Amino acid sequence: MVSGSTLHRASQQGWTQRALNLAFCAGGIIVCYGAFSFFQEKITIKTYGEKNEKFIYMQALVFFQCICNLLLATIVKNNGTKTAIIRDNVPSFMYSICSISYFLAMLFSNMALEWVNYPTQILGKSCKPIPIMLFGVFFAHKRYPLRKYFYVLLIVIGMAIFLYKPGKQVKHFEFGAGELLLCASLAMDGVTGAVQDRIRHYYTTDKWAMMFSMNAFSSAFLSIMLVVSGELIAFFNFLVAYPGALREILLFSVSGAIGQCFIFKTVTDFGPLTCSIVTTLRKVRIKKFGSFLGYASLYFSKWPWVP
Repeated sequence: MVSGSTLHRASQQGWTQRALNLAFCAGGIIVCYGAFSFFQEKITIKTYGEKNEKFIYMQALVFFQCICNLLLATIVKNNGTKTAIIRDNVPSFMYSICSISYFLAMLFSNMALEWVNYPTQILGKSCKPIPIMLFGVFFAHKRYPLRKYFYVLLIVIGMAIFLYKPGKQVKHFEFGAGELLLCASLAMDGVTGAVQDRIRHYYTTDKWAMMFSMNAFSSAFLSIMLVVSGELIAFFNFLVAYPGALREILLFSVSGAIGQCFIFKTVTDFGPLTCSIVTTLRKVRIKKFGSFLGYASLYFSKWPWVP
């Protein structure tokens, strides 16, 4: 740990302060990303107009989200208190790598919804702590106590039991494009986590600077991809034809931007692995509560396995 680094500053907090801080972050993530997931599912499964067109512009959706994240980070960063402003000495290439893996993880995850249903996507992404832990060990030289490996394994086992449906015989499992995209998304999550770990360990930054820089690079990369692919024009034509979709995309992006404030606070204060565990439990809570609303079928016998 480098003296003065983000990790060093976070370690100076007392246990009670850290516990309250984590509870605050977890609560914010659960609430904001609960709304985020609701609008994401609504956008991706809904059909529009008499032709029953579906929203397929995932690059544009992620770009819209990154722009909202960038705007909020800019506002908060420029209006923060003087004591909260910390000199950011992170090299640009670190942010650029982190940004590419970050938006690719979101893009692959959203694209997977064209082949798999939303509950499958949620449960697939619930394995996120595994690649973050593995990439952290191999590429960020992280060392975790044995109990952390046990906790992550327990979460994955819980997810497997949660996925199992008694009485339903599956003759064979077909690994298709949706599953491949989810694996690619998880790999990108691992890269993002490893880079963020190195940033925390060796450099000085804060949550707003990290949020701003990552979304700035992501927005720049995505804007190039949108122009080259021609998806930007098709996206605007879709919004002109179905203006109601813009409201849902705005609500989706705003809830995600507010949620990202809690995400980056968790990453800078506790690390990407802790953040991934919080977001994993958040996904399960959404699916658990969704069973009451008819969004998912959940067996009561499985509830003890849900954290």
